[in-house]
Amino acid sequence: MYESHYGLKERPFQLTPNPSWFFASKLHKRALAYLQYGLTQGEGFIVITGDVGTGKTTIANQLLNQLNQDEIIAKQIVTSRLAPDDLIRMIASSFNLVVTEHNKASYLDAIYSFLKRLHSQHRRALLLVDEAQNLPLESIEELRMLSNFQVNGKPLLQSFLLGQNELNPIIQAPNMEQFRQRIIASSNLTPLQTDETRAYIEFRLNQAGAKAGLIADDCYPHIQQYSRGIPRKINLLMDRVMLYGYLEELTTIGEQDVRAVITELSQEVANQVAPHPVAEQSAAQIKPTVLTEINAMLDSSLEQKVKLAKELDQLLKKQKQLLDTQHKES
Repeated sequence: MYESHYGLKERPFQLTPNPSWFFASKLHKRALAYLQYGLTQGEGFIVITGDVGTGKTTIANQLLNQLNQDEIIAKQIVTSRLAPDDLIRMIASSFNLVVTEHNKASYLDAIYSFLKRLHSQHRRALLLVDEAQNLPLESIEELRMLSNFQVNGKPLLQSFLLGQNELNPIIQAPNMEQFRQRIIASSNLTPLQTDETRAYIEFRLNQAGAKAGLIADDCYPHIQQYSRGIPRKINLLMDRVMLYGYLEELTTIGEQDVRAVITELSQEVANQVAPHPVAEQSAAQIKPTVLTEINAMLDSSLEQKVKLAKELDQLLKKQKQLLDTQHKES
């Protein structure tokens, strides 16, 4: 919509990952290097984690774009909370495998036969599991079992796991020791620093054919503060900034323009946090309610204690009477 206004070849801040526009920050370079290293090893697991929008899928797409299809057959799956059997079926489906009987044994046999066929052709399979934090422990363990498929001691399937930070404690669970021993490298993506955010924006503008100096220097601290250095949020903000500049017929974008867009975004439903019901009450309203509940609990507790004391006293009196009677009879 605004491309012609700025003389751009295409929109520079689309949310959909574009492998040809890969911005290699220091951490992204390291994560990609780990993936490439994993490929050369041909075994084990590589784990890439990071916050939402930090570029895990972009790195995966970059890797897939570099693969030699004559040597490696790679498939990427996006997981939800799949049980082990469902995960096996999804993997078989991703490699376009057909089974005659729809049970786990048939799917495993089909996967194994497919992997052996690739091996005989001097090829191998690579599985990229995106959103891996959604997988239960049992399903991650199923991936480890698939890595046991071998011919003459050579693994037939290699898996890369990409997930949000919630994946880390899952892997660190006590019963995941065998899986951890199969991890040959791991990397955690963190948000971009301010200088990296600026480099990221300038890189994308340059790729799209924008003229130098389109974004004023004093804009970047505000962009960093709003986006927290998360590439997806940078894209969202900058796309709206570019649209704002087009609608206002601006040739350069300054600090006030970025701040105006941030204010607009902050007021939109997608960027508002729903208040907790309790947060809407004043402290004066909350305190009496809490005190009333505490007093009621204490009163109830005291009543119970008094009742128990009376019952115990009655029991002791009955026991004394019974002992006195027995003593007189003797």
